[in-house]
Amino acid sequence: MSIIAEMPMDLYQTLLRPLLFSGLKTDPEWLHQQSLKLLGWLDDSSANQMPWVLTQLERSLSLSDPRLQQQLWGLNFANPMGLAAGFDKDGIAAGLWSRFGFGFAELGTVTLHTQPGNPQPRLFRLPLDQAVLNRMGFNNQGAAALAERLREKEKGKRKKDAENLTPHSALCTSHFSPFPLGINLGKSKITSLEESATDYVGSFRSLKDLGDYFVVNVSSPNTPGLRSLQDKAQLEPILQALQQENVAHKPLLVKIAPDLEWEAIADVIALAQQHQLAGIIATNTTIQRNGLQTERLSTGNPVAQEAGGISGAPVRQRSTEVIRFIYQETKGQLPIIGVGGIFTAEDAWEKITAGASLVQVYTGWVYEGPWMVRRVLEGLLQKLDEQGLKSIQDAVGIGSDAVPSL
Repeated sequence: MSIIAEMPMDLYQTLLRPLLFSGLKTDPEWLHQQSLKLLGWLDDSSANQMPWVLTQLERSLSLSDPRLQQQLWGLNFANPMGLAAGFDKDGIAAGLWSRFGFGFAELGTVTLHTQPGNPQPRLFRLPLDQAVLNRMGFNNQGAAALAERLREKEKGKRKKDAENLTPHSALCTSHFSPFPLGINLGKSKITSLEESATDYVGSFRSLKDLGDYFVVNVSSPNTPGLRSLQDKAQLEPILQALQQENVAHKPLLVKIAPDLEWEAIADVIALAQQHQLAGIIATNTTIQRNGLQTERLSTGNPVAQEAGGISGAPVRQRSTEVIRFIYQETKGQLPIIGVGGIFTAEDAWEKITAGASLVQVYTGWVYEGPWMVRRVLEGLLQKLDEQGLKSIQDAVGIGSDAVPSL
């Protein structure tokens, strides 16, 4: 890991990425799981045994500047770049993500019941399109297991503080983490659509003391019927039940699909305002296949015949349009987390100026490598200088006047 921390950033794209993507001919999901195991071991052991590894990681990959700081929902974000849900579903490396330069991270998607997800293979890279197709199906160990893991990490942090005679003070409710951790909630596959509200509330009840904000995921295309929960009649009882359980007033957001019509997005906005949600995440993966250069997957089948959602560059423009629409409709009063196709500082700047207070990455981080966050943050600072702005907050929504493509 220290070797990676010191590696010039261009070597990842010219040497390491080609080796990982094609040279080793490994299944992308297997490689992801092995990487998570390594990061989980590092998260659990290095604080006591190898603190120099964390120091090298942070020094190489992080960038601190007060102009990048954001304050939302009573939480302090050192910068607007977050790790999107889906990368660390079970919180394996939950205490480590700040070392990679992120300003926050979102765990999950987690469901009330443990579930294996969809049959493999279910994760495919589309390098010609700078994209990923996944049909994972919310594979995770369940809400109770995530809660237990996060509590164990908190205990470990308290023990370390006691051994080092360090006063324990939490910046966030997730005490082991130096930055905000969100938790993304999904519906269990075995739960009927009619019982969705009970399912979401069950997960939230197990985790509500362990996350700094929570996300209602009703937009993944990989659980049968889930996207229908974005419909006003089905989403409203879910939000109502969660807010009734949410006595501590944790920030609650909803994550929507890029494929919704404007009228449907307007309905979600109205519900978010009615039920006092903290914000909207725009957007999830797309089921559209238009304009892809990749013709066939490793299965041998045409991409158009393969189920799953596509992330990365193909969703970039649409997600930005959705962000702009939400910002315009709410007059900037409902915070937005923008996600979809961010690879460069320009991509992040477009989403921020369209109306996103925070942004998230996943596919772009896989393609660009661990130095991506620092490089994007450096680019954002340059954008602030060029525009004569004092902070990233000043940039939110300044380009929202453009009309979304209908």
